[in-house]
Amino acid sequence: MAKKETGNSGRPPIPEKVKIQLWTSAAGRCQFDNCNKPLWRNELTMGRMNASYIAHIYAFSENGPRYDADLSPKLEKDFSNLMLVCDVCHRTFDDKELESEYPASRLQKMKKDHEDRIELLTAIQPDKKSHIILYGARIGEHTSPLHFKGAVLALLPDYYPVKSNAIELSLKNSSFNDADDTYWIVEAENLKNLFREHVAFTKANDSVQHYSVFALAPQPLLIMLGTLLNDIYPANIYQLHREPATWNWLEETEQINYLVTEPAIKSKKVALKIALSASVSDDRITSVLGDDAAIWMITIPSPHNDFLRSRTQSQELRRCFRQIFDNIKSKHGEDAELHIFPAMPVAAAVEFGRVWMPKADLAFTIYEQNRAKGGFFKTLKIE
Repeated sequence: MAKKETGNSGRPPIPEKVKIQLWTSAAGRCQFDNCNKPLWRNELTMGRMNASYIAHIYAFSENGPRYDADLSPKLEKDFSNLMLVCDVCHRTFDDKELESEYPASRLQKMKKDHEDRIELLTAIQPDKKSHIILYGARIGEHTSPLHFKGAVLALLPDYYPVKSNAIELSLKNSSFNDADDTYWIVEAENLKNLFREHVAFTKANDSVQHYSVFALAPQPLLIMLGTLLNDIYPANIYQLHREPATWNWLEETEQINYLVTEPAIKSKKVALKIALSASVSDDRITSVLGDDAAIWMITIPSPHNDFLRSRTQSQELRRCFRQIFDNIKSKHGEDAELHIFPAMPVAAAVEFGRVWMPKADLAFTIYEQNRAKGGFFKTLKIE
């Protein structure tokens, strides 16, 4: 399929079987480092075309870059000495003056790395594939910075993306602020609708049944996303860390001591204070619910926003959430009103929603802290 061969016009032609091997091993993409451009189409019109060059690592011509009197004649038609590249990248290293910057060893490594990556990706079994879900919503004045490429890096090598794009659940270009009551109505409806149209539809129609979730949004919406996923959707939930700045789960061995405090009073008005990323005082809750509220709390010895580092820590937190739902219902009864006051990492918020069981657990109302509102205020109800 390759249409152009570089070098001296008197060079013997590359055999067709070598061209085919080159195209298949490169998956029709430029092998130059960090390019990966598809060479079978016009990037502007998307029309089919052949935009490839077959370039020599050791030049055929004596005046060419990296010419070797011994190797060049021997390898002029050899697969190991050929790279499939685009026009721009070909011009980058097919220059005698840049020979020291692009020695043969560097180009050989580019070729090998690209071919190894293609071999790895094309050998993926269905149970190693995952649908990437990106969900972002405006937090105060800040929009949500979610990027597909960053998500892919966090998946590897445990999972690989099914497609070259993500399932997007975000409401684009929203002008509403999370201090507006309309914000919560619009964002919640958008999330439920897009989840039904894209995620539920994919589960019903696609052979790949695993999902990888990357979400940055106010915590009530993250909890709602978790309730939509529930445990019906096999999923990995990812956490954006601050130090280092990455979505990758880290290899932390430290065990976190999750502390659960039960209220002394037995009331039908129940508050669950989730003080993991920040402390939450009781008076901030009683100012909303009144002094007769029974306040449960889950916290850690030193709450901070970057404590959740590993999958193991997240799994243990899920178990803790599950136990709290059971204990609250057991102590306060099925007719109790449950109010959630969250201060936790994004992955924890999604997992909190996932462990809730709609037919077994109490319905609950979620509150959000907002200075413009003077503290915690009611946002969404999950039932």
